Amino acid sequence: MQLETGKIYEGKVTGITKFGAFVEIEPGTTGMVHISEVANTYVNEIKDHLTEGQTVKVKVLSVSDEGKISLSIKKALADQQPKRDGGRRGAGSSGGRRPESSSNQRAAQEKAPQTPEAAFEDMLNKFKQSSDERMGDLKKVLDVKRRNPSRRK
Repeated sequence: MQLETGKIYEGKVTGITKFGAFVEIEPGTTGMVHISEVANTYVNEIKDHLTEGQTVKVKVLSVSDEGKISLSIKKALADQQPKRDGGRRGAGSSGGRRPESSSNQRAAQEKAPQTPEAAFEDMLNKFKQSSDERMGDLKKVLDVKRRNPSRRK
């Protein structure tokens, strides 16, 4: 059987190392799940998350020319999670309800759980904004000092 990149398969954990786990997708076809692809959280010990003989769902990330198969458990889990919008996105009708105001939408977005990437982007934007404000304040102080040398004594 030819493995397709991006497709999800079910396999059995055949070995665990410090850097990952080996999963047999079918007899004679084994791929490796790197430690960073085991779970959505930081993994210090793979044995805390997987055991030999355990059946897991994996997503094929790549198949090299040498036949090495790169797998991911966390991406297989993410792909199987149901969509939160219930398939209503882009339906074109609000179902007789008033559209939410932008402040209500912002509040709903803040309450909704974020992906790690979105959370990081939010933190980065807040940092950049506060940094720009601080730099602006510092520039104002320095400009005042440059214009008024008599105040320095």
